[in-house]
Amino acid sequence: MIASAKRLTELAHGGGCGCKLAPSVLQSLLADQPMSGVFGQLLVGTETADDAAVWQIDDTTCVIATTDFFMPMVDDPRDFGRIAAANAISDIYAMGGKPIMALAILGMPIATLAPETIREILKGGASICAEAGIPVAGGHSIDAPEPIYGLAVIGLCRPDQVRRNAGARAGDALILTKGIGVGIYSAAIKRGGLPDGAYGEMIASTTLLNRIGQHLSSDEAVHAITDVTGFGLLGHGLEMARGSGLGLQIDATTVPLLKHAATLAEQGFVTGASERNWASYGDAIDLPGDFPDWHRKLLTDPQTSGGLLVACAPDRATAILTEIVDAGYPAARIIGRAVTGEARVIVQG
Repeated sequence: MIASAKRLTELAHGGGCGCKLAPSVLQSLLADQPMSGVFGQLLVGTETADDAAVWQIDDTTCVIATTDFFMPMVDDPRDFGRIAAANAISDIYAMGGKPIMALAILGMPIATLAPETIREILKGGASICAEAGIPVAGGHSIDAPEPIYGLAVIGLCRPDQVRRNAGARAGDALILTKGIGVGIYSAAIKRGGLPDGAYGEMIASTTLLNRIGQHLSSDEAVHAITDVTGFGLLGHGLEMARGSGLGLQIDATTVPLLKHAATLAEQGFVTGASERNWASYGDAIDLPGDFPDWHRKLLTDPQTSGGLLVACAPDRATAILTEIVDAGYPAARIIGRAVTGEARVIVQG
């Protein structure tokens, strides 16, 4: 018998990419795991904090594999499914690949959620997969205490089109393709403080596929790509800095934000993951002395199905930004540059 209806977000202790383990915790868990470098065909494994694994089949073909799943950050089941699917597929695009199929990952409290609700979650995920032009070819499900949904996704690309987060070069311009503040909005949803119209804005952003990554991978001027998710802009920027052996300078005044993100952050709508992120990597971030705390929390805000952070040749940055905007990412902005020096993120503005 199904219990009385509850909001999806009431059934989960966290939501979206805010559920991710803190970077410091993840690092400690992986510290003694065997390295994957002995497999010559594994072009991308666990050595750097890349978005997906890449296995080279032959001179012209690589397979990209990834998985991503989380608990609900919204109460509408179809929207939850759509966001989770778009977020999982994003890893393929962030590596420069083309997704070809997905497998569903489903954990649901069967005694609590009505079958109709679970079907809507699956329908939402399938609709985004259809938009990406791929099938949900199977999957696995369990009875779980909290609702969990996501995908394992397989993609393809050419070896020369693999784009890692570790390929940035000194002088590269940094482009961010979506506005940040998704975690802030999610916190406001849980506390009933999201302004009118903001929900639609958040759904439009989180269900927008990052397919531009596949296009950018064919441009030799694009040197590195990663998607900005649970560790926030500063966390994923730091991963790019460490992987590339460079510093990243970010102009906070140019970072695109969701419309109400700054106001909500000032009002205290902040996720616990934002604070865990800062505790994990804040010692590798340089902030201006008078930088507002609410603004720092925006830069560590966990993004769910966030945008791509792109490092590209500076003389092509304006043209590449125009391509991104014209492809359907109007919030995209140039937000900084890569510089020679210690692997840190230097925030300006």
